[in-house]
Amino acid sequence: MLGKVEELKLISQCVLFDDRDAFGMLVEAYQPEIRRFFLSLTMGDRQLSEDLAQETFIKAYTNIRSFKGLSKFGTWLYRIGYNEFYTYKSRQREDAYEEVIQPDEPSYPVETADAAMDVKECMKMLNDIERTVITLFYLEDQPIKKICQITGMPDGTVKSHLARAKAKMAKLLRH
Repeated sequence: MLGKVEELKLISQCVLFDDRDAFGMLVEAYQPEIRRFFLSLTMGDRQLSEDLAQETFIKAYTNIRSFKGLSKFGTWLYRIGYNEFYTYKSRQREDAYEEVIQPDEPSYPVETADAAMDVKECMKMLNDIERTVITLFYLEDQPIKKICQITGMPDGTVKSHLARAKAKMAKLLRH
């Protein structure tokens, strides 16, 4: 991971000199996190995750001059990625004529002592917003304050989505 000073230096080079190599270093530093974030949101769809990550970095590069430094660069990237994911979901809904698809009931053997639903399966049962806040909080170790910045949701709303998602996952794991 880049240090704060090195990160600011690279951002400055991008803004002042349109330095693509400097932006490439930023991409290298943040690409694993952003890809992991999308893999969770897309429930493991690698191709879609790669496409969304690429779109996120393209948007970040074209809009780097709008980065004000009020938050960390990583938080700004997550926000762009969050917007990209929900733009994709919106287009997908429009293409499907607003058709709502309910996930199938989970199938797992209840009789075995160690039978528990995989976390990935639990994540599939969450709606997109719940999956996003769970991913950011537990998998990306983002604090509530950063999740609020990334999603644009108030503190209480983020906490509410986290609580609901945890309750859903706990209920599924108990069965």
